[in-house]
Amino acid sequence: MALPNLNALYMFDAAARHENFRLASEELHLTQGAVAQQVRQIEARLGVKFFERKARGLALTEVGRSYHNAVRQALAIIAEATARLQPLASRVTISTTPSFASKWLIARLVRFTEAHPDIEIRTVASEGLSNFTSDDVDIAIRLGKPPFNGGLNAELLAPQRLIAVCSPEYAATMGTIEHLEELAAHHLIQDSHRHWDRLLAVPERKPQRRTMIFNQTALAMDAAVRSHGIAIAPELLVAEEVSLGRLVPVWREIREEETGFYVVYPKTQPPNAKARDQAVAWLLAEAVEAPGS
Repeated sequence: MALPNLNALYMFDAAARHENFRLASEELHLTQGAVAQQVRQIEARLGVKFFERKARGLALTEVGRSYHNAVRQALAIIAEATARLQPLASRVTISTTPSFASKWLIARLVRFTEAHPDIEIRTVASEGLSNFTSDDVDIAIRLGKPPFNGGLNAELLAPQRLIAVCSPEYAATMGTIEHLEELAAHHLIQDSHRHWDRLLAVPERKPQRRTMIFNQTALAMDAAVRSHGIAIAPELLVAEEVSLGRLVPVWREIREEETGFYVVYPKTQPPNAKARDQAVAWLLAEAVEAPGS
């Protein structure tokens, strides 16, 4: 037995869901007569009756209801399989650290989606390095320094400039700070980079450190906002909190690190290369305009 064609099944599905040829035709942008004719042809070919025609519309028969359940599931499977096969030319996946995502990227993503409504941005936040192939990642934003893998492009987003920050309330209790080492007398907040250990390792003086330690820079910054002490963070990530008055710099003369934030992506040209390159260009432009870059 020859199967009904796919278009006819779409029309039957719409008519069955609405139990009304007029509403089905409006959904499919077809004439009511065309929908009704296709449904009647399926009924005639299969020798069954799907609808009871009533004065106020249609009602599915038991056979019609059973067939519609099967058709609806089949159409859903076809739609899902087709979506998986289509090249994801308009989707871009960005991998970065949780701290960079929460303190810099998220606040800016809306501007990208407004400028490029046809591109879907997927953000994967992880401390681990993503594999561009197995993790389905298009762009990575990472802290490091060249040279990177030879098969990758690396664009400098911003150098890493570290500053020490605390809440305005905590700063009011500190008095004047003339030397970086004087901060050792205060509550210090560490992240996994442990900048305080390196900066305050002064041989002639053992600092009296009272520290909190977090595994992420964003958590250290949040603790500083809550007046738990002084955190060291990249100026790029802390700039928004400073501009909003939630944090204040207490020491800016920390030397610029050799590392920086880089936008890294493969040199290959995948199906979504155009969308990926637009995302890269947007990231670099945002960094130029951002405080702390």
